[in-house]
Amino acid sequence: MIVSLVSMPEGITTRADLTQARERLAESDFLLVDIQLPEEEPADEGIGPEEAIAEDPRIAQQLGVGAYNLPWFGRAGEAARADFLGDAAGFVVPVVEDSRVTHVHVLVTERFVITVHWGQIAMLGTFAARLVPERPPDPVAAMFLLLQEALETFRRAALACLLAVEDLEDEMFERRRPEQVYNLARLRRRSALLHHSLLPYLQATDELVTRRMMSRNFPEERQRLAREFQNASRLVLADIESLQDASRRALSSYSSLVSGEQNNVINRLAIVSTIFLPLSFLTGYFGMNFTYLTDELESKIVFWMLAVGLQVAVLVAALYVLHRMHLWRKLRDDEGTDDR
Repeated sequence: MIVSLVSMPEGITTRADLTQARERLAESDFLLVDIQLPEEEPADEGIGPEEAIAEDPRIAQQLGVGAYNLPWFGRAGEAARADFLGDAAGFVVPVVEDSRVTHVHVLVTERFVITVHWGQIAMLGTFAARLVPERPPDPVAAMFLLLQEALETFRRAALACLLAVEDLEDEMFERRRPEQVYNLARLRRRSALLHHSLLPYLQATDELVTRRMMSRNFPEERQRLAREFQNASRLVLADIESLQDASRRALSSYSSLVSGEQNNVINRLAIVSTIFLPLSFLTGYFGMNFTYLTDELESKIVFWMLAVGLQVAVLVAALYVLHRMHLWRKLRDDEGTDDR
C-alpha cells in the first residue's frame, strides 16, 4: 500500500502511512490523500474472503472517516456510483488505463479529497500535477477537476479508436484482408466497453449534480463547475457514440465490398459457363449412340459445322449480348479497381 499526501495550495507531496494520513486529515484544511493498493493481494491459507475482511479493518475506518458510512469505499469490484453524504460526497469513478477500464474511489468533503485505487493510474499523476497551476480554491473544486480528468481518459480513448477505424476504412478500399475484420470487431467491442462503463456513471453523477444544483445552498461557483462537468460528459458520451457508429459503418462497408467481390466472381463464372455450356451440350449430344448419329452424321464437314460452327455462333451471340448490356466493360473496370 502506498499513501501519498498532497498539501494544498502549496502542492507539496509526501509519503506516509495510514496512521500519519489520519493525523493529517484531522489537522489540515485542504489535503489530498491518494492510496494505491496492490492489484493482487495474496490470500492466507485457510482464511476465507469473509474472515479476511473481518480481520482487516476498512480503509475508511483506518483514516477516521468511517462516520460517513461508506461500506463500499476501498472495496474492489464496486460499480460506478455517486452518493451524496450530507456534508460529503462519494464516487466510484471509471478511468481508462491503457487497454482496460479501472475504478477510483473518491471521497470529498469541505476539507479533504481521498482517492483509493488498485495499481498505478497515470490519470491521478496528471491530476496531481494540475493542482498547483490550477490552484482550486477548495476540495470540491479539486474534485470537479479530478472528474474532468477521468472524462478526458475516455475522450482520448474514443478519439484514438475513431482514428484507428478511419485508417482501417482507408486500408479496406485499397486492399481487403481478413485481419481487418478482426481489428474492426475489436474496436467495436472497445467502443461498447467504453459506453457500458461510462453511461451508468454519468447517469449517477448527473442525478447527484442536478439534485445539488436545485438546492439554494449550493454556491454559484460550484454550480458553474457542475454545469461544465455536465457539458463535458455529454461531449465525451457523444464521442463514444460516434465511435460506435463509425465502427458499425466500417463493418457494413467491409461487408458491402466483400459482397461486391463475390458478385464479380459470380459474373465471371457466368461468362465461363456461357462459353462451356454449348460445348458440354454438344459433347453430350454427339456422345449418344442413336442410330441417326452413328449412321448419318459421318462426314467431317457436318461434324465441324455442328461442333465448331455452333460453338462459335453461341460465343459470338453471348459476347454481343454482354457488350450490349455493358457487363463486359463493368467487369473490366472492377478488375482494374481491384488491381489498384
